[in-house]
Amino acid sequence: MTALWTHTEAADATGGTATAPWRASGVSIDSRSLRRGDLFIAIRGDRSDGHAHVADALRKGAAAAMVNDAWAKTASDGPLLTVEDTDHGMRDLARAARDRVNARIIGVTGSVGKTGTKEMLALALGEQGETAATHGNLNNHWGLPLSLARMPRTTEFGVFEMGMNHAGEIAPLSELVRPHVAVITTVEAVHLEFFESEEGIADAKAEIFTGLRDGGAAVLNRDNRHFDRLRRSADAMGVKRLCSFGKHPDATLRLIKADPDPHGSAVTIEFDDRTVDYVVGAPGLHWVMNSLAVVGAVLMIGADVDRAAAALAGIRPMKGRGEQQSILLKNGSFTLIDESYNASPASMRAAFDVLGAATPAADGRRIAVLGDMLEIGDTAPDAHAALAPDLLRNHVDIVIAAGENMAHLVSALADGIVAVHGADSEAIQDRVVDTVRAGDIVMIKGSLGSRMIPIADALRALDRQDGPSVAAGEA
Repeated sequence: MTALWTHTEAADATGGTATAPWRASGVSIDSRSLRRGDLFIAIRGDRSDGHAHVADALRKGAAAAMVNDAWAKTASDGPLLTVEDTDHGMRDLARAARDRVNARIIGVTGSVGKTGTKEMLALALGEQGETAATHGNLNNHWGLPLSLARMPRTTEFGVFEMGMNHAGEIAPLSELVRPHVAVITTVEAVHLEFFESEEGIADAKAEIFTGLRDGGAAVLNRDNRHFDRLRRSADAMGVKRLCSFGKHPDATLRLIKADPDPHGSAVTIEFDDRTVDYVVGAPGLHWVMNSLAVVGAVLMIGADVDRAAAALAGIRPMKGRGEQQSILLKNGSFTLIDESYNASPASMRAAFDVLGAATPAADGRRIAVLGDMLEIGDTAPDAHAALAPDLLRNHVDIVIAAGENMAHLVSALADGIVAVHGADSEAIQDRVVDTVRAGDIVMIKGSLGSRMIPIADALRALDRQDGPSVAAGEA
């Protein structure tokens, strides 16, 4: 099998020195998830130094370890690639990986929807050629170079996600990726704590145009209120090709119809005097809108639109991002909708719509388990309280909420909804487990820092045929 990296190629790419010959089949920066044959890169992070784990990585079968020159002078025996700085070394490796492929590359960013859009693109293009894509949400100054460094030399399509929470972070990522197509899913009040306005967020997202290849294309949400600002940014960067998507009558790709059900949507779009019908295999209008971005990117990159659209029937929500699971109890089952990975006002409302579209079984209830939305600055109290009408509109029966800002939502709820509030996720976890019963639909959502994932895991732990019956509880 062709190696992903040889010691010679990696040394040439980084300007480093290989202490012995080696061939690597992958790249890792985490010794815990490392696979035999990986090149382990010892990154100095905010909380730990990968150099402390080099010996463990080599014991687990790493092909070699990339380490800083200064550390290598004190290292024990083992195949090493010594470089002046491992952060720079990984970026050099990423740049070389990008240089050596003859692939069509798509970069994806946006306030919400970028991971789902990236997954749909990877699925759609994977039907048409060898496709490399960001794993999970490895989209920052470490994750993006790592994703590029893992790209095989035979790649035909690449899809790479770029994230940020401060201005100036996307531009260097885009310059590494050098995409042929740049997608901005939407701009919303996410990370507003670090920006003076949504306009500042839009400008930060527009940095994705910095690395766009000559003749490249932008794919933008025509329904977003920042569309004109993003279009002007694209023009200022010399972008000549633009594809817009949405319900707007002037959109390049126009949404004509979306017929939702609890499992997905049947979609009809129009573009270039064509009508295309397809199915999106994940529920919610937000998935439909992201699918338009996918079709637009496929169109702009010159791949087969019909094959790509047909593939979207196979998409499923990811764990923590809308995954649905039936949890079997001794006396029945309930449905868990796991949205525990992140949250913003826009994604909260989208999740509530999915919960509202789902039908509980007999005597079942719609239960929303909510944690604080973080990094939205001084708007947080009002932003949380403003979610109350959306819960009412979607006929949610019970709200169990955690966090300082979720208290504002609980106070804003009408008497028709049973509402409970706790100081943090740990304070409400037992209440959630005791409340759920067969027939319920339970949606869990909050920002990562609000620690809603343990509650989702606690509900999954109930999934056993021989476990104790969960009595019908009341919040």
